[in-house]
Amino acid sequence: MKTSRRKLLQQSLSLPALAAAPELILPKSPAGYTQKEREGRVKEGKPLTKSDLITPCLLLDLDAFEANVNKMAAHCKASNISLRPHGKSHKCVEIAKRQIKAGAVGLSVATIREAQAMAAAGITGMLITSELIGRPKIERLMQVVRKAPDTMTVVDNLTHAQELNDAAAAAKLKLHVLIDVDPGGKRTGIASGAPTIAFAEKLMKMPHLKLRGFHCYSGSSAHVAGFEARRQHSLNAMTPALETFAQLKQRGLPLEILSGGSTGTYNIDPAFKGMTELQCGSYVFMDVEYQLIGGQRDDKFYDDFASSLTVMATVISRNHPDRATTDAGIKSFATDRKFGPNLKDLTGARVFISSDEHGTVMLDHPSREVKLGDRLEFIIPHCDPNVNLYDRMYCVRGEKVVDVWRIVGRHGD
Repeated sequence: MKTSRRKLLQQSLSLPALAAAPELILPKSPAGYTQKEREGRVKEGKPLTKSDLITPCLLLDLDAFEANVNKMAAHCKASNISLRPHGKSHKCVEIAKRQIKAGAVGLSVATIREAQAMAAAGITGMLITSELIGRPKIERLMQVVRKAPDTMTVVDNLTHAQELNDAAAAAKLKLHVLIDVDPGGKRTGIASGAPTIAFAEKLMKMPHLKLRGFHCYSGSSAHVAGFEARRQHSLNAMTPALETFAQLKQRGLPLEILSGGSTGTYNIDPAFKGMTELQCGSYVFMDVEYQLIGGQRDDKFYDDFASSLTVMATVISRNHPDRATTDAGIKSFATDRKFGPNLKDLTGARVFISSDEHGTVMLDHPSREVKLGDRLEFIIPHCDPNVNLYDRMYCVRGEKVVDVWRIVGRHGD
């Protein structure tokens, strides 16, 4: 009698056949918590580790971060200079609060969205370092000033100054302003010397503006390679503004603040007579770009502050002996620099961001075996825009996730 096809299939799937088959062992996977569950576990103090996180994700090593915050605070105190760190690097209320608790006089921000988010969280002493042009931004500025009256903004144009004065008058507010002085980059700002002096005298006549001083940030100085070359570059860039600041004070203008300085010049600019505060931002995280500028001790590698921020990715393919593929590609890293990320805790390997969702790690002479499913951490190329790609960072101590901090003021209203 001929056996039917259905009968043969049933026999092949019988229990004895299954028992004889080799056991399929799947790798142990993360707990599979949702985002809400992960944040809930952290809030409730329940165990959560890096292995529970979905990659790619942003990690903040709290031990390294706290050491960076404390080191900069101690340096500014010893140098007798104020610190108004730049929040555009982190866009995070929790970090701003910790910087202020450590001694910062306030926070610098780049956009009205950042200012609104920080003001809503109770942050005061803010300096908005980019010109807010146009009615929508100026109206929002007035809203921020109502919440945080000591907020300062920058101005480099008489028409803009008049608009700010008129808006402050309509809102029945006094708006604190700094003259944006161009250090030579021709991005924003007014030229030092006679143009700034004439502009300052006009600002003093506007009843709803209070001129507090100068904003002069030499971004091009921050990444000059070599400590002595960087010191000379910053001195050349800042000297005209410092001299103009002194001239206006001699004329009796009540200027209090000359704000500038970066993570790259934090130990250079305090020596300039007249400099009153630093705007360093990247020091809390650090990145590959800063590592390349060289420090005062080591002219080839800048290690004044630790790399606390990383992107964690998973090895998702390992089919070739000389490379591994991760799940962190262009969408996970800011790619505005000629160089890419560096691996943390793995040497003898090179990183290429090869496509939207994939990264390639070339395993030339890896210091350890890299297996399918491994988690790798990457020091980011440029911290400011990289943070802007994420909506949260996971705060870790070792393997344990101890907090989740929101990134604010990124986009939208």
